[in-house]
Amino acid sequence: MTRAPVIDAHVHVFARASTEFPRETSDHLPADREAPVERLLERMDAQGVDAAVLVQIGGTAFEQHAYLLDCLKRFPDRFLGIGLVPPDSVDPGGHMDRLADHSDGRIIGVRLSGLGGPADPFEPVDVSALKVTPIWEHAARRDFVIWLYPRAVDAHVVPHLFSGFPQVRVVCNHMMVCPGPRFWWDDKGRPQADVPMPPETRYSTMGLKIGRILNNTRGYYPYPNVCVHLSGHYAFSRQLWPYTDLDGWQQSLLMVFGCQRLMWATDFPWIDSDPGYDQLVQLPDRTFPDLSAADREHLMGRTAAQFLRFPAFRDSAGWLTPT
Repeated sequence: MTRAPVIDAHVHVFARASTEFPRETSDHLPADREAPVERLLERMDAQGVDAAVLVQIGGTAFEQHAYLLDCLKRFPDRFLGIGLVPPDSVDPGGHMDRLADHSDGRIIGVRLSGLGGPADPFEPVDVSALKVTPIWEHAARRDFVIWLYPRAVDAHVVPHLFSGFPQVRVVCNHMMVCPGPRFWWDDKGRPQADVPMPPETRYSTMGLKIGRILNNTRGYYPYPNVCVHLSGHYAFSRQLWPYTDLDGWQQSLLMVFGCQRLMWATDFPWIDSDPGYDQLVQLPDRTFPDLSAADREHLMGRTAAQFLRFPAFRDSAGWLTPT
């Protein structure tokens, strides 16, 4: 490939619940609802998107990953996968290894929400005692990626995990927003979160509570092992596309992380009918009209190709790296 790849760095696909593809069902994900991978590929191909990261939805058990594993097997050059770990697993490392082994290494990490830290944000955090520590330890051993979407109650724990596991690659989901308890699904089947923007949890997740001071130099952040998605706009904005009420927060993320540590993503299928996949492809150009060509390449896929080590985009010099 002579151009930089375009990679949708966070999407979901799922089949109708069946014996072949078992999954959890709920009011918002009933058994007959589906978001098949073929529909995603149709949207991607129409917009020139080369690859995507498929994030498990529909259950944490190994058997409930059947559709994700099937998609990775059928389209190995288009996708990497992120799995889930059962919250009560006595052997999370074994579960993670099984997912990776059965996907020929294409499941590259796991998604986490609850971190299990102290409820009081001023109470000392003992990283070794957190319920998720065995997962982070195994990620460090096996070079798995942590796909992080913590809730607000755990936001103060985040920088302690970043510091405790500097060798673990972390991707913070959905603009580094940590939703609170006001979380629901709208009449279009999309998750929604009532979160003030900019998010108040930024004082924890950006490290300010542990003495880090952000400056005005683009690309400054104390943890080089961390990247952030620009995604999930529909869930946090109080406006229709192009979600201009989120522009200020996204400009802050650009200043702090720089495009070499930001990843564009659509969060398909929740955006498929409103505002549409094509509109999400156009959104970064509307939000950041002054990006250089190199920065746009990083944001739209080069960063994901390098940080997540997409096999399809390895060149003769190794993994695509930021310029």
